[in-house]
Amino acid sequence: MTRLLRSLFARNIALLVALVALSQVCSLTVLMHYVQTPRIERAAATFANYIDTLGGIVAAAPPDARAAFVERLQARRELPAEAALEPPRSLTTLYRSYQRSTFLAMLRRHLPADVPVRWQIADDRSGGEERLWLRMRVGGEPYWIALAIPEAAHGEGFVSTILLSLALAALATLTAYVIQRHLNRPLDDLARAARHLSAGGQPEPLPVDGPTEIAQVSRAFNQMTDALREAEATRALMLAGISHDIRTPLTKLRLAMAMAVPAGGDQTFVASSENYLDQIDAILQQFMDYAGSGAKEVPVDGDLNALVASLAGDFAGLGHEFELTLGDLPSFPFRPVSTMRLLMNLMQNAVLYGVTGLSVRTWLDADARLACIAIGDRGKGIAADEMEKLKEPFRRGRGGAGHPSGTGLGLAIVERIAKLHGGTLVLRPREGGGTEAVVTMRLG
Repeated sequence: MTRLLRSLFARNIALLVALVALSQVCSLTVLMHYVQTPRIERAAATFANYIDTLGGIVAAAPPDARAAFVERLQARRELPAEAALEPPRSLTTLYRSYQRSTFLAMLRRHLPADVPVRWQIADDRSGGEERLWLRMRVGGEPYWIALAIPEAAHGEGFVSTILLSLALAALATLTAYVIQRHLNRPLDDLARAARHLSAGGQPEPLPVDGPTEIAQVSRAFNQMTDALREAEATRALMLAGISHDIRTPLTKLRLAMAMAVPAGGDQTFVASSENYLDQIDAILQQFMDYAGSGAKEVPVDGDLNALVASLAGDFAGLGHEFELTLGDLPSFPFRPVSTMRLLMNLMQNAVLYGVTGLSVRTWLDADARLACIAIGDRGKGIAADEMEKLKEPFRRGRGGAGHPSGTGLGLAIVERIAKLHGGTLVLRPREGGGTEAVVTMRLG
């Protein structure tokens, strides 16, 4: 939530909402000050003239017709108890209360001081409508007369105006949201492409037909990815050339040593030398694997459990038994050669450093849509502060008894391949002793 509030999208939406709200407040203020208030004042002046005229007619009526006037006007001697000096106020009808108070104040300003005014709210006794009570003299006697409230004092039309204004504000906000989402889409594509690039992939070129500023950023990103692609191709070509140029004299050296020792002679020197040559060849291969890491390999749907079981069978043939606990994994796209290299590196590390208690577990994290693989051993374990460092290139661990240390690229290669599949590599202590390497791979 905090990340969303700090985003440019959320800030722009908040700014647009604030501007729309401010414009609505200003519009309502202008409407009330220059339209509604003068309208109420004109209604109050007209109503006051009407009352003056009515009072004049009543005062000029002949004595024998006054009783008929009193009956016709439903005048009464006593003021109803529900008639109040000021109309009731309520937060739910704030504007209506304002209109009533304004109307009464302006009406009293136009009426004589001896004509008091009272407001009766709508109830059963008033027939379901609001009334205005005024005291007049009929034949010198004071009577209270009820008159209907003019429409200008109610303000139903203005309430409709406010609702319409709020609806337009909501429509403007929704439109701004849609426009901002449209403008943010190229930025989302850029962030997605950058994450794909950082994971070792090759993102598609970004479109450059959007707004000028975003198009410039997309164009610069495309140029950067092209430059990185050329640098990667140059590096791969250079490493391939180095590998070829070194392996050619190594092969000749291997042949020369075999021919230098006569038949029936001591082959110890030859065997020792060939062992060193094999190590050099393995180091060259790891450099090539690290340089490539399978980025150009096309993912295909496959059974990860079958690949794990096949490799475990190969290791069993070499005398290294892995205990398998294979969960129910669906078929999903992965790079088979790269994934085989990932599993082989981790299983070789378990054999080299753990020696005993070798195991492979797989399971499905359905919520995160991840296939999980854990390769463990019962070796001496790894210090907590060393676990992250061992994933760095050229960080070497200490081999088991009789085994040389590696080149320091195995775990770096594994992490690159895991990231290429949208996953991670985590080294952690194994429950019961030893170390466990956990790799996750996204299910497509």
